Amino acid sequence: MGNIYSAQNIASYLIYELNEGHVFVNNQSIQHLLTSVDKKWKRVFGHTAFQEYVVAEEEGYTVKEVFEAYEHYGVSHIALPATELYLKYGTFQLVERTYAIPNFTEEEISLVQQALTHYRYQLLSKAS
Repeated sequence: MGNIYSAQNIASYLIYELNEGHVFVNNQSIQHLLTSVDKKWKRVFGHTAFQEYVVAEEEGYTVKEVFEAYEHYGVSHIALPATELYLKYGTFQLVERTYAIPNFTEEEISLVQQALTHYRYQLLSKAS
């Protein structure tokens, strides 16, 4: 049984992985990858991967919170995940930090890696 994560956290994982491999990533590609991950998740686990509401569209779907977090990049490359404000219990200081990477199980990470591999293959196909 797969876990349900925040789409922001999954997007962070995708951004870090793609940047580490020197692969272009923008808001549109994040949405495409989230669609791919969610479809694989539903097929294997029988439920969505995200706790956020997903807006269905003709060409795929959009996770609104993720789209809005990266909207200011336009079609430009995203080098780092979005940030969140965090207030640790018992303190009076807000801390801005990037969204954390989920603690995936081996099966979950395999599904996400499949989506990343497919995305990289699509980019190579378009380039050749």
